Amino acid sequence: MLNYGEIAATIADPIVQTGALALVGAVATRLIQRNHPRRRFVVQIAFFVALTLLLTSNGIVPYQPGPPNALPLQRFFIDLAKIVWWTSAAWSLISVVRAFLIFERRAREGQLLQDLVVGIIYVGAVLSVVAYVFDAPVGTLIATSGVVAVILGLALQSTLADVFSGIALNLARPYGIGDWLALGNSIEGKVVETNWRATHLLTGTNDLVIVPNSDLARARLTNLSSPEPSHGVTLRVRFRPTIAPSAMVEVMRSVLLSSTSIMMVPEPSVHVISLDVDAVELELSFRVADVATVGKAKTEIFDLTYRHAKAAALALAQPPDSVAGVAAPSSAAMPGGLRATQLKLLDSISLFAHLTEEEKEALASTMTRRDFRNGDVLVEQGTVLKSLMILRSGVALVTKRDDSGSGVVAELDRLAPGDFFGEGGLLTGAGEHGSITALTSVAVYEITQEGLGALMRDRPAIADELGSLLSKRTAAEQFKFRQLRGAAVAKSASGVTARIRHLFNL
Repeated sequence: MLNYGEIAATIADPIVQTGALALVGAVATRLIQRNHPRRRFVVQIAFFVALTLLLTSNGIVPYQPGPPNALPLQRFFIDLAKIVWWTSAAWSLISVVRAFLIFERRAREGQLLQDLVVGIIYVGAVLSVVAYVFDAPVGTLIATSGVVAVILGLALQSTLADVFSGIALNLARPYGIGDWLALGNSIEGKVVETNWRATHLLTGTNDLVIVPNSDLARARLTNLSSPEPSHGVTLRVRFRPTIAPSAMVEVMRSVLLSSTSIMMVPEPSVHVISLDVDAVELELSFRVADVATVGKAKTEIFDLTYRHAKAAALALAQPPDSVAGVAAPSSAAMPGGLRATQLKLLDSISLFAHLTEEEKEALASTMTRRDFRNGDVLVEQGTVLKSLMILRSGVALVTKRDDSGSGVVAELDRLAPGDFFGEGGLLTGAGEHGSITALTSVAVYEITQEGLGALMRDRPAIADELGSLLSKRTAAEQFKFRQLRGAAVAKSASGVTARIRHLFNL
C-alpha cells in the first residue's frame, strides 16, 4: 500500500519542489511559449521570481557557499538547486536584454552589441556556479585562462581586431541598417548587415561588398543618409554666351520647377559660377528624398535641361578642357537655328518622328500658338479637348481632384517643353484626367482634330501608335492616383485604337 505520509514529506521537500518548479518553468518557457516572445518573457521572469522565493523560504542562498555539515545527498540537491537558479537568472537577464529588440522593434544593427552582452551574462553565470556551487577559486581559474587567452589572442589577432572594431562601431553607431555609406576608396553602398567580423554593403550595381570592421573603423566614412535621408545633389551646365546670364538662370529655374524627382523644400537653387568669352557656367543645387534616387533625378534634370535649352534657343558650350580650335556648331544644328518652331516641336515628339518632311510641314501649317500667364488654368479636369496641345516653353502642373467629393487634390505630373496633353479628348472624346495650371509663362501650340485627321487618313498606322500611347499614359496616371477613389479604369490599347479609327473614319 502507498504510504501517504512519505509521499507528502517528499512533496514538501524544498529540493523536490525546486526540481518540479524548474521542470515546469523550462517546459513553459522553452517549449510552450517558444513562438510567443512576449509571453515567454513574462513567464521567464515569473518563473525566476517564484524560484527565488522558494529557495530563500527554505534557507537556500544561491550566492553563498552551502552548509559544510550537509549530508552528501542533501549537498547534491542543494548544488543542483543553485545551478538551476543561476541558469534561470542568466535566462531572465538575457530576456530583459532581448526585450529591447522585441518591444522597441530596433533593427538588426543592435545584434552585435546584444550578442556581446549575452556572452558576458553567460560567462558571469558560469563563474558564479564555479564559485558558489563547486567552491573553486575563481581568481586562480581566471589567471590560468589568461595564459591561454594570450596565446589565442596572438593567433587570432586579425579576427579580434575585426571583433573589437565591430563593438566600437556598434557603440558609436555612426551608421545603421539601410544607411548609404561612401568610403574613401570610392566604394558606395547601402548597409544591409553588420556582424562580429564585417559590414555588408549593397552597391548601386547590386553587388555585395563585405568590408572588415577593422578596415571600416580606420576608413573615412561619409554617411549619405544622415542626419536625414534626403541627399543634396549639385550639377553644372555650360552654355554659349548668346543671352544674358540672368535669362539663363530663369531657364534653369524652370528646369528645376518642372522636375518630379527632386524635392521642392528646401527650394532648389541656380547660381552663375563663371563667365568668359566661351561660356556661362551655371550650378544647379537640389535635394532628393533618398540617395538611391540620385541617378534617376540626374537623368531627368539632364533631359529637362536639353528640352528647356532647346525651347529657349540656348546652345551648350564645350567643356573648358576641350581641344582649342574646334569649330562651333552651325546654326542649323543649334537649338536656335532657322528651322520653324512648329517643326522643332514635331521633331521632339516620338509619335511624329517617322513622318516625312513634307508630312511634318503639312501638319505644322495647321498649328496655332496660345499663350498663358503664370497661374492661368490651361484646362480644367473633365474638359473634353478637341485639339492636341504641345508645350513650347514654360512649366505646367497637372493635378487631379478626388471625384468622391473629399476635396483631396494630388499632383500627377509636371509638363515641360515637348510634353503634350489633350490627346484623350482629341482621339477618343474622353475628358482630361486632371487640371493643368501654368507655373510660369507658358506657350503651347495646338493641333486641331481636322489637321490631324488629314494626316491619319494618309498614315493609318499612326492610329495604332496613338492608341498604345494613350493607354500607357492612362495607366501611369492611375498608378500615381491609386490612393484616391474614383480613378478611371484604363482601357486596353486595342480598344482605344478601335475608337480612334472609328472617330476618324479610318
